[in-house]
Amino acid sequence: AWSIERPPGDTAGCTFCHTSAEERCNTCHQRHQFNPAVARHSEQCKACHWGKDHRDWEAYDISIHGVVYQVNKWNPTEFDFSKNLSDADYVGPTCQYCHMRGGHHNVQRLSTVYTSMGMSNADRGAPLWKEKRDTWVSVCDDCHSPRFARENLQAMDEACKDAGLKYTETFKVAENLMLAGMDEPMPKDLAPDWSGQHIWSLKISAYHDGPEYGGQPGESGEFRMSNCSAVERICFESVGYWQTYIMKGMAHGSWNDATYCDGSFGMGRWLVKAKTFAEEAIRLSEIEKKVGINWVPQDFWKKGDWLDELTGVKIVKEFPGKTIFDLCPEPGWLDTHHAPAEEVESLE
Repeated sequence: AWSIERPPGDTAGCTFCHTSAEERCNTCHQRHQFNPAVARHSEQCKACHWGKDHRDWEAYDISIHGVVYQVNKWNPTEFDFSKNLSDADYVGPTCQYCHMRGGHHNVQRLSTVYTSMGMSNADRGAPLWKEKRDTWVSVCDDCHSPRFARENLQAMDEACKDAGLKYTETFKVAENLMLAGMDEPMPKDLAPDWSGQHIWSLKISAYHDGPEYGGQPGESGEFRMSNCSAVERICFESVGYWQTYIMKGMAHGSWNDATYCDGSFGMGRWLVKAKTFAEEAIRLSEIEKKVGINWVPQDFWKKGDWLDELTGVKIVKEFPGKTIFDLCPEPGWLDTHHAPAEEVESLE
């Protein structure tokens, strides 16, 4: 949602994949060839599954599995792509071998992305996820022992847990600034978020539910990538980018990626940034109090040529008093559209 609020020219990389490309056979099978042997190459996934907020290709490519694939993929004795996936006996795994095992086209069926790409502080070992975790291990034990697979799954759990500690602390720094009136600018001084609301971007539903956070009880703020304070953007990038790097890296056996390539090291750096921002804001606030300065946000937070192109501003202008949730005929799809039905049912 924080991407689709922006004008089309600003989100070409989002809309190319998150439109009809998701539902067309020739996205993977290539219109001018439509050859299953071509569709079985890992690079077919690369067109969409890479980048800051879903670092799948990078994690796979620089993992030991990805290296085995890259140095052997032209050798038909090691990777015979003419065979059906159900008969594949590759020297190393491809994206399709693991995620579309046996040729099954429901990619989410063989995935542990059940906690928002690792961004949720969830109990990943809860009974709710047991079947999915067991299935995940069953794919790995084609080549490894089940014990090895479960140990790596546990390592991913621990990495996500440690990352959660960092992002929780990062959010707490931002929260304390907001409660002290030092998170600048406050929502009332901003252009609306993508949904047409003026609620603190880090107010998450039942969390931060007091009146001091803005919004009604149970009402959620929306993450902002732009037109927000630096500490809010730091929070967004910490959980939306670096934490997903950690989860994706560990899931694909790319441990260096999870650590160095803006994974755990990146989260640590962003936590330092948030604390530094808070420290400077507190010191500056004390100075302003002593000299009698009453800070007023500049107008560029409320209006500007670029802001006028965002969905929230258009909603406020064209549908006064409404938000996207009032205008959307079935708001529930915003939360559940891409989740398998059995998971939604269990969560409810």
